[in-house]
Amino acid sequence: MKLHIITTGGTIDKIYFDAKSDYQVGDPVIGQLLQRMGVGFDFSVESAMRKDSLDMDDADRATIRALVARCSEECVLITHGTDGMVATAKALAGLADKRIVLTGALQPAAFAESDAVFNIGCAIGAVQSKPPGVYIAMNGQVFDADRVVKNVAANRFEAL
Repeated sequence: MKLHIITTGGTIDKIYFDAKSDYQVGDPVIGQLLQRMGVGFDFSVESAMRKDSLDMDDADRATIRALVARCSEECVLITHGTDGMVATAKALAGLADKRIVLTGALQPAAFAESDAVFNIGCAIGAVQSKPPGVYIAMNGQVFDADRVVKNVAANRFEAL
């Protein structure tokens, strides 16, 4: 498998600036994580943007769609902020012959108790095993993009 990863920002890439008492989206972390895990497949990482998904708009989603359509790989993993993940997944519908999985984290990957590595692992399994389509891998589950919602109160994704 050759996996193409598109990063968009979101909590997974956030870093904490103590002097500012603020979180900001930092450099993408997924390439370093995969290297540390010693994955047995080739991958490439492309940074589309560094945005919190609450700040994304239709133009950003069109940019992500164009990047996915342009890449030659069949398997595409997108790291994304959780609040706008479902909207972006829906905007990617209909890209033929692509297996697209979006994932992210509810806590920054830099935090010891982050769910980032777990979610990335689930997403990599999904992108290899699912038929072409668009999916979201979060909270140990893989959801069809058109049948999922983020339950903000429970801080998890759930099937519709």
